[in-house]
Amino acid sequence: MGKLAACNSYTLLSWKRNIVVALLLAQLCCSQVWAQCRILRCNSEFVAATQDLGGGGGREGGNTGYCSALRSYAMCTRRMARACRGDLVYHSAVHGIEDLLIQHRCPKTGPTAQPRPPPQAPLSGDACCYERVYQQRQGHAPEYVHCGVFGDPHVRTFRDEFQTCAVQGAWPLIDNEYLYVQATSAPMRGGAYATALTKITIIFKNWRECIDQQIYQAELDDVPPAFVDGSVTGGERRGQHSLQVRTQAPGQQAEIWAAHIGTTLVVRQSGRSLGLSVRAPRAIVETFTPEQDLQLCMWGCPASQQLAHPKSQPSTNAHAHCSALLPIQDIYFQACVFDLLATGDVNSSAAAMAALEDARVMLSDSDKVHLLPAGTAEHPPSLLVVLALAVLAERLLNTLADQ
Repeated sequence: MGKLAACNSYTLLSWKRNIVVALLLAQLCCSQVWAQCRILRCNSEFVAATQDLGGGGGREGGNTGYCSALRSYAMCTRRMARACRGDLVYHSAVHGIEDLLIQHRCPKTGPTAQPRPPPQAPLSGDACCYERVYQQRQGHAPEYVHCGVFGDPHVRTFRDEFQTCAVQGAWPLIDNEYLYVQATSAPMRGGAYATALTKITIIFKNWRECIDQQIYQAELDDVPPAFVDGSVTGGERRGQHSLQVRTQAPGQQAEIWAAHIGTTLVVRQSGRSLGLSVRAPRAIVETFTPEQDLQLCMWGCPASQQLAHPKSQPSTNAHAHCSALLPIQDIYFQACVFDLLATGDVNSSAAAMAALEDARVMLSDSDKVHLLPAGTAEHPPSLLVVLALAVLAERLLNTLADQ
């Protein structure tokens, strides 16, 4: 009996222990599930991003930082949507963001506030000169890439792909850790389906001690030789400036040099449209997150927005006009013909010519300047090789058949 009692006591103790372990595991699992809804983290990031903005009202024209923080807040809540399903705090935050965007007239698309980096040691030496630092660390110059957006609009991407887009409204061209560039396209007068770039906005994001956020904005018939605040330089350090605006044709052209990211941007008006040319290190343009996947300079326009180029007969006036200006029938020639056919305005050919000149200046490899249109045979001798192989194969089959 003593052994049986001891056995029953041990069984009861084991059962209770299992129950306790099961409850602890259940609590641990539930706490992990609940921890996935980190809406409080989104809230704290928004508060941190706006605490230094003051009470300026958050108008997009007067305080772009507040609208950027709101868009970043909205992006954070979208990432939490699945984990926070049914969470009242989460749904309250989502509705609150919508109300604030409307109240402060903030566009839903645009730059987002960057999370505050942890405290870092003060910069030293030439840290705000990207090219010099890269050369010192790597022992060679950085690899540069080029993007051009011009005309109807046409896009030459950083990956040397060429597209003509039907996009209207505001679209991001570049969106990475250091830089946000947005272009606005609108229908052209007199053109049945033609569109043109009418506004370009460039935002240089805060970066440590090198620069505070700076904005450049150009509109049709107004390409200013200065930033929005009227300055022509920014980010002064040790007698040098990280940002500079120069012009060779006030009101028509502006060149912006950003030394801290080794990047040059040229904004110009050609005919009745704006154009943008960019030269930047590959390492800089690739510093973006999965949420920043819509960038025309990186990926081109969405497939649904791409336009096919009509075939131009050599006998047409557009073909003859563009041939006289652009003898090599590359993508710039193709863009010239397209714009002439779409607008009927001979002045529209100026956009392709200006973009070609920028490409020549910005591309160190001259062989990459003239991209051939898609579908053009880049190596005609390879076709002869294919035909020769086909004839040889036919003769071999005939020989085998005779045997």
